[in-house]
Amino acid sequence: MSLGALRRGLGNSLVQAFLVVIGLIWLTPLAGLLLSSLRSAEDTARGGWWTTFTSPGQLSFDNYAALLENAGITKAFWNTVLISVPTTVLVVVIAALAGYAFAWLDFPGRDALFLLVVALLVVPVQIGLLPVAKLFGQLGLFGTIPGVVLFHVSYGLPFAVFLLRNYFAEIPKEMLEAARMDGGTEWRIFTRLVLPVGRPAIASLAIFQFLWVWNDMLVALLFADSSSQPLTVELQSQIRQFGSNIDVLAPGAFLSLIVPVVVFFAFQRHFVQGVMAGSVK
Repeated sequence: MSLGALRRGLGNSLVQAFLVVIGLIWLTPLAGLLLSSLRSAEDTARGGWWTTFTSPGQLSFDNYAALLENAGITKAFWNTVLISVPTTVLVVVIAALAGYAFAWLDFPGRDALFLLVVALLVVPVQIGLLPVAKLFGQLGLFGTIPGVVLFHVSYGLPFAVFLLRNYFAEIPKEMLEAARMDGGTEWRIFTRLVLPVGRPAIASLAIFQFLWVWNDMLVALLFADSSSQPLTVELQSQIRQFGSNIDVLAPGAFLSLIVPVVVFFAFQRHFVQGVMAGSVK
């Protein structure tokens, strides 16, 4: 083996070791929360979660059984699902349609309308909270799950449209012209050609949108009432009311954390493809 090859191999090994260390550091809070959620309140009061490595008898699923009996947290979990999933689907579908229109359809005012969409990116979400809350109150949407979904969709669309429009615009024009010459309609070109090509960008957008809505608490605090509040608000409320019920809060917090982690790793391949494609373009 030459000296250059040895150096390259050593360099790759150091990089891999560094990445493993970073990964372990990143996973430590998740592992700590998981172990804490499997311990009783008495064991938690006596020592940290790392004591389970020497006393594994502390671990049990009793906390999760208690969690399933907590009506507030279970209802809040399903509220979170009912908010996050429709919001993500609506943002991705509408943004994909709008992104294709802005990229490849010629209609009056297209450039001016797209500049307006770009301008909306700089509007902070805090500015619209009170005016939209007043409007939703007049429309009967305040304190409802559809109201929370509608707010997230409206504020998630500018970035989503901007992202997908720029990605779709990089598709070779010759490819679309060939499809039109073969008799393909715009809808058929969009569904059979543009969407498959744009799948990495769409998957990346779906991940970001889902994570943002799932972990949101600011919007939910204002727009959701006690019957429609998501898991983040319910956990915060129970911490304020019952600060010592760690045996319920720990598994609830882990449940709130593990779902986004599972979603991210499930779409990781598409996410990496989208990042790499964007860097090449």
